[in-house]
Amino acid sequence: MNRRRIGLIVPSSNTTVETELPAILTQHPDVEFSFHSSRVAMTSVSPDGLAAMNAQRQRASQELADASTDLVLYACLVALMAGSSGEHRRAEGAISGDLAQRDAHDHAQVRSSAGALLEALRALDARRVALVTPYMRPLAQRVVSYLEAEGVEVVDWRALEVEDNAAVGRIPGDQVLAAARSLDLRDADALILSCCVQMPSLPLIGDAEREFGLPVLSAATAGAFSILRALRLPTTIDGYGALLNSPDATAGSQ
Repeated sequence: MNRRRIGLIVPSSNTTVETELPAILTQHPDVEFSFHSSRVAMTSVSPDGLAAMNAQRQRASQELADASTDLVLYACLVALMAGSSGEHRRAEGAISGDLAQRDAHDHAQVRSSAGALLEALRALDARRVALVTPYMRPLAQRVVSYLEAEGVEVVDWRALEVEDNAAVGRIPGDQVLAAARSLDLRDADALILSCCVQMPSLPLIGDAEREFGLPVLSAATAGAFSILRALRLPTTIDGYGALLNSPDATAGSQ
């Protein structure tokens, strides 16, 4: 069986992405995955906390280069979407450069949770979305503005206003679903149930699709989809929503 190594740059207080991404990708029928994390210090989801975390990017990237991973995912969506338009492309390019400094001949592909979400929305042809975020309202508004600058109309959104990143990982599923049920979904092409890799939502996606009658995705399912596309692997994995139930087997980068 093929084996692929996935490198993750993860906020130090995150716990969910290292649970949900493996839960999805270890179900892949053709490939065996291993996961290797480098942590960057961040406990408060605030502009200052995110800026301090982003400043650790080069060190984390070069640590993962030593593990010879096939792909590196910058696994914090808001850290990039809180920035100016196109920040995910700049960050991915910078990480690629950091990896090349360590190993000029054989370095990993690079994706980000922010870029993966946009890639997933394009794959679903979802031009109008509703979303649930755990962020404080000013940061959530920046995420909404970032999506809209990328051509995605946000028809409705909710901010659960949890600043402690460890607490974000403990938000109960019924609270996430209650926020989703309060959204006006009449004009939405898709629902982003968790616009954050730290807010748990993976067990909710199938039921939410049946309840709301439209594609439901999360930062985790988008990340898995983008990883598979980048590695030119089949993207069909049952049980995780419409995004991972399409016949889109290969190709496509951002």
